[in-house]
Amino acid sequence: MQIRRAKTKLLIVTSLTLALNACSISDWYNGYYAERAAIIKGQKDSHAYYEAESPQMKALRKQNDAYCTELASKPENREPRAGYPNGVFNEGMYNRCMKERGTPPYGIYASMQAEKRRAERRARGEIIPGG
Repeated sequence: MQIRRAKTKLLIVTSLTLALNACSISDWYNGYYAERAAIIKGQKDSHAYYEAESPQMKALRKQNDAYCTELASKPENREPRAGYPNGVFNEGMYNRCMKERGTPPYGIYASMQAEKRRAERRARGEIIPGG
């Protein structure tokens, strides 16, 4: 009798321990699912941004991309980085070049729009400057 009760208690304690130590639903939702959903949303927004351009803008973007890529890839413009004897592609120079030539990449466009929204909220008094 005693052995049978001990086995039942041990089984219950083991089951509770495993259940409480397992990954909770909130951990899964806040980690894996939320990150995946944000990546998919970003990809959809980026695709929509580039698809909404006119054919003339697409041609200009292609021309600017070729020019800016060549400019940022020049040996004198490459960024020095440990482990890369020839340096790496200068992405900052590429992004600035594309922005100045009127065809910013989606990431730069999105940050410009976010800054506009923050400035509008500051003007309405929703955000306190420096606070």
